[in-house]
Amino acid sequence: MKNIMQTIALLEMALTCATLLVWLLQRNFEAQMPVAARIILALLLTNLFYWPLGLFMQLPLAAYIRGVTGDLSVVSLLLLWSSVLLDRIDPRNTEAHFVPMGFKVAIVVIAFSFYPFALGLGMLDPYGWGYASIGFLIAVSIFAAILAIANWSKGTFIIALAILAWSMHWHESANLWDYLLDPFLMLWALLACISSMRRKRRERLQSGFLFRAG
Repeated sequence: MKNIMQTIALLEMALTCATLLVWLLQRNFEAQMPVAARIILALLLTNLFYWPLGLFMQLPLAAYIRGVTGDLSVVSLLLLWSSVLLDRIDPRNTEAHFVPMGFKVAIVVIAFSFYPFALGLGMLDPYGWGYASIGFLIAVSIFAAILAIANWSKGTFIIALAILAWSMHWHESANLWDYLLDPFLMLWALLACISSMRRKRRERLQSGFLFRAG
């Protein structure tokens, strides 16, 4: 069973690295690739990261990268894979991957509330809630329902799959938090929020300049 989990983890990391390369290629060449082409290219690159290259490497590239980053949450994986491989991408516009700003802000708020206490600040231990806490599971389900009400069904689907993966012990961790949140997801959401605030500020300044009297 442990070998199966490790194989799954390596495949996930290999596909994640391949997906990031596909995204970088589209950004650098400013080209819109068809969905089928993106998927095929990602699968080909996945093999590059999954299989040992021999010579100077005894392990796959994905194993070395995983050793540094650890396992990503299911939410991070599904957001990345679906946004880059399945959604329509405008390489000149990073906001083309439509993820509601409210979701990004929620991730930042939750992460900044969670990590300090999980790392030992204070007596509260929110990480412990992830071990089969009915209350926490209900709270996550309510959050998923709010995403559906906000008309972002993709987010609801992603949260539901994360819960399903946790219930099936898809990863080595038995804690629901590890399926929902990771530092890279927090960093992405934080940078996206900062970028959005800067862009809105720049737009206000430009609007004020254009419509300035005289």
